[in-house]
Amino acid sequence: MSGTFITFEGPEGAGKTTIIHMVQQKLIQEGYTIVLTREPGGIRIAEQIREIILNPSNTEMDARTEALLYAAARRQHLVEKVIPELNKGNIVLCDRFIDSSLAYQGNARGIGVEDIFAINQFAIEQTMPQATLYFDIEPEVGLERINNGRKDEINRLDLESLDFHYKVRDGYLSLLSEFPERIRRIDANQSVEKVCEEAYKQIKLILK
Repeated sequence: MSGTFITFEGPEGAGKTTIIHMVQQKLIQEGYTIVLTREPGGIRIAEQIREIILNPSNTEMDARTEALLYAAARRQHLVEKVIPELNKGNIVLCDRFIDSSLAYQGNARGIGVEDIFAINQFAIEQTMPQATLYFDIEPEVGLERINNGRKDEINRLDLESLDFHYKVRDGYLSLLSEFPERIRRIDANQSVEKVCEEAYKQIKLILK
């Protein structure tokens, strides 16, 4: 694959979805070919799985069922969209990837990071991002942003306990410590403009 695969990660309310669109526009203006996508989703089948996973009414969903659904959506998205675009030499910016499963299902759900990695290794085979931007924020701040901003889009994960969201953040920080050569931390407590500028600078360094 001749393209560049960069993922955006972070807890709920970190602002990564806003930032990924802003960065995309800046890079397009510079002449880069950017493919923007998201997980779960990005293609028809994965978007259908997304609706099942994030539906607030699906409170009875088992943690392992949730993990398997994420892995299934990831596999389809990868083979149908991400890998073909990378083979064309394009830059793929993806809103969430395997690290989300490791932090949310592996750590916060208590399934275990190794077990979740094994499930996802089967799904992704050898495809990993060259770099990951992790947008770090205190859980209270992120959830407050959600409650004050996108109330009409609150999903099943937004409704989890504060303790759950702290475990998500702890999971991400453990991954940051384990993979410092791939994952780059960005302070998401700053203004949108400052966060965007920092993310943009990091991506330009990756693309050199």
